[in-house]
Amino acid sequence: MPTPLTNAAEFTVSEIAQAVKRTVEDEFGHVRVRGEISGFRGVHSSGHAYFTLKDENASIDAVVWKSSWPRLTFKPEEGMEIIATGRLTTFPRSSKYQIVIEQIEPAGAGALMALLEDRRRKLAAEGLFASERKRELPYLPRVIGVITSPTGAVIRDILHRISDRFPSHVVVWPVRVQGETAAAEVTAAINGFNAFAPNGAIPRPDVLIVARGGGSIEDLWGFNEEIVVRAVAASRIPVITAVGHETDMTLVDYASDHRAPTPTAAAEAAVPVRADLIGYVDEIGGRQRHAMRRTASNYRDRLRAASAGLPRPLDLVASARQRLDHAASNLAAALRHAEQKKRIEFGRSANKLTPNLLSRRATELTTRLDNLRRRADTAASRTAERKRGLFVAAAGRLSPKALNNEIRHLRSRLDPLAAALHPAVARFVDQRRRSLDLAARLLEAADYRSILQRGFSVVTDAEGHIVKHTAEVKPGDAVHIQVSDGTIGATVGSGLVARKKVRPPRDEEGQESLF
Repeated sequence: MPTPLTNAAEFTVSEIAQAVKRTVEDEFGHVRVRGEISGFRGVHSSGHAYFTLKDENASIDAVVWKSSWPRLTFKPEEGMEIIATGRLTTFPRSSKYQIVIEQIEPAGAGALMALLEDRRRKLAAEGLFASERKRELPYLPRVIGVITSPTGAVIRDILHRISDRFPSHVVVWPVRVQGETAAAEVTAAINGFNAFAPNGAIPRPDVLIVARGGGSIEDLWGFNEEIVVRAVAASRIPVITAVGHETDMTLVDYASDHRAPTPTAAAEAAVPVRADLIGYVDEIGGRQRHAMRRTASNYRDRLRAASAGLPRPLDLVASARQRLDHAASNLAAALRHAEQKKRIEFGRSANKLTPNLLSRRATELTTRLDNLRRRADTAASRTAERKRGLFVAAAGRLSPKALNNEIRHLRSRLDPLAAALHPAVARFVDQRRRSLDLAARLLEAADYRSILQRGFSVVTDAEGHIVKHTAEVKPGDAVHIQVSDGTIGATVGSGLVARKKVRPPRDEEGQESLF
């Protein structure tokens, strides 16, 4: 079949794709598209974000480039209805068109409130708004950290109110409270204050105030971002929030430890009234002084009552003194009675010691001694006869041949023992030598002459006795002082000092005191 003739131009696929791309970009270089986000799984590892915008009849691919993502006022979330501003383009490789998004805004206030409610329920389910995790504010903070705009009326109201109530050290962390970077700056400020060292160059605050003035929900949206809410919930420093007017409610207010309706109320919650505190301290001091006076008076009365019941010191010793006097008066009579009693007992015993009795007793003992001597002689003779018989019986067995055999037998047993004994004896001698050397060193260390080498001396009298006390010599006596290299002769001088004995005190009657 012949090829039909035509004058139509031929295009490559790439040329068609580029032509379509230019046409779409020229015609739709700036568009606003309303739709629901679908298929959003977060930012890709490349930094770009990909998802789909759809309505009930159609869908379009969408992409947010990495360079545009930080400038988005609202970040995309799955199921969120938005109005996307950007431009249409095509993706030639798959012959699809897509929208390159440069800005995102919620599709109306109703959608924004629905997004806010969904986010609130999500964070509440994680326990970030639980009342049990909220902490008490410090009663009197030394340092107050304020996170707000440095140019607005909010910071002036806070500083003025703190100065009126209780002047304190205030550290301001300036941030933007509206716009694209507001959430990131507030989060960095909270984390920065928490990172301060307690005793660093910039003191770490005891409480934080996050504040801004009123505005629309869009103006306050930075305080509804998850990063800010999580930073407030994770802060180790108690946080007071005062965002917007009294009727405004943001998510950071749910996560903070205390929510103030206005920035001025936040300053009032942070510090007490100094005048009231001074009055309270004065009242407590007065009550304390009154209680101390009452307690001292009570103890004084109890001391008087106790001292009135105590006896006098002289009464305490009077009874003991009387008993001593009574014993002293009875001592002479008791001695005379004891002497008389012993004399009577001695007289009773002396009657039994007559010469006849002693002679009869001596005769009896002599007779008993003679009997014992005769019995001893008989026993000795009998024992000698028995031993003699044993010796005669044994002498028959002690022939020279038997003795030589016994000697050889004993020598055969003794030689191995002698061979084994020599090393043991050598070890024993070596051990004894070491012990002797150790004892010699100890003796040398304990020798008083080694002490003389250190500057001490030994004093002896004329007879060579060591002088240990001053009472052993008197002035004029000759002594010898032995030092390390010889002996020095000396004479005791008249300046000899002896330790005096202290006698116990006596009372007014001449008796030694018992106490």
